[in-house]
Amino acid sequence: MAANYGATMKIRSSLIAAVILVTLGVAWLLGVARASAPQAASAAKETAVTTHQAKGPFDVKLAPFKSDGIDPAIGAMSIDKQFHGALEGTSKGTMLSFRTESNGSGGYVAIEKVDGTLDGRKGTFILQHNATMDRGTPMLNIIVIPDSGTGELTGLTGKMNIEIAAGGKHSYVFDYTLPAAN
Repeated sequence: MAANYGATMKIRSSLIAAVILVTLGVAWLLGVARASAPQAASAAKETAVTTHQAKGPFDVKLAPFKSDGIDPAIGAMSIDKQFHGALEGTSKGTMLSFRTESNGSGGYVAIEKVDGTLDGRKGTFILQHNATMDRGTPMLNIIVIPDSGTGELTGLTGKMNIEIAAGGKHSYVFDYTLPAAN
């Protein structure tokens, strides 16, 4: 009976140890889950985006320049802009363009770095232009290069349209998304 009692105690001790280990394991898992819940909420908060539309006028100066390696039939110009309205800032960039002999056809590509404040959030971002004119019918695509936003504009995505009124006044309409401010 004493030998049987010793074996029973070993089994009981093993069961108690197993129950304690399982209890500790469950407690640890629950603790990890609770601890990561704020992190998950924080991550969800960081990935929440808001969609906006910014509008306003802008002034633009284009200055032709010559560069070795660029065909003379392709126009090269520097871009210097001043944005007003919901986007307050400046941009500098480079444009390459070509116009066919057919009246009303041509195209341009450009890259510009915008430095300013967009609806109260400060930073920089890069715009990429791609435009074609097909016998007078325009196609314009201006997008924010992914992951180019800095400062409070980190995570910015969007598409901009340019409108040119009679008399040459330029304005922009910028549809964009931005992670919610912390």
